[in-house]
Amino acid sequence: MPGRFCIVVDGRTKHFVLLVEDNEDDERLTLRALKQSYPPPRVEVARDGAEAISLLDRWPCDGPCERELPSLILLDLKLPKFTGHQVLEAYRAHEPTRDVPIVIVTSSENEMDIRALWKMGASDYMKKPVDYHEYISAIESVARMWLPQAVLA
Repeated sequence: MPGRFCIVVDGRTKHFVLLVEDNEDDERLTLRALKQSYPPPRVEVARDGAEAISLLDRWPCDGPCERELPSLILLDLKLPKFTGHQVLEAYRAHEPTRDVPIVIVTSSENEMDIRALWKMGASDYMKKPVDYHEYISAIESVARMWLPQAVLA
């Protein structure tokens, strides 16, 4: 029986990844890397913090969910409208998404940011590499690490 963080299609676990990213180049690179997963996850993109927070309405605290929860959320910090910190805080405060793994994917190396993110409940942190191949490899590593763990019986 699949857990609440995935669905099973043709006997294979099919993950859903929510990518919160405003940079089109980083979005394309991340999507390319995730397509190399097997099986590739379904990916939805929120392009700013407000759009990411508005998605919480799909997963009400007091009723049935309209759609499945993400298996993994990849969250940029520097977003328009609401920051990644605010999105992380909203997802951790919302009961249905409280336990969904959230990996921060950002160019920031600010130690204060990193400490605050851990305290706020970030599952992991990845600095965005500048090099194309390193970026693809880093996203593939995140997917290998977190997607299998997202399957809960």
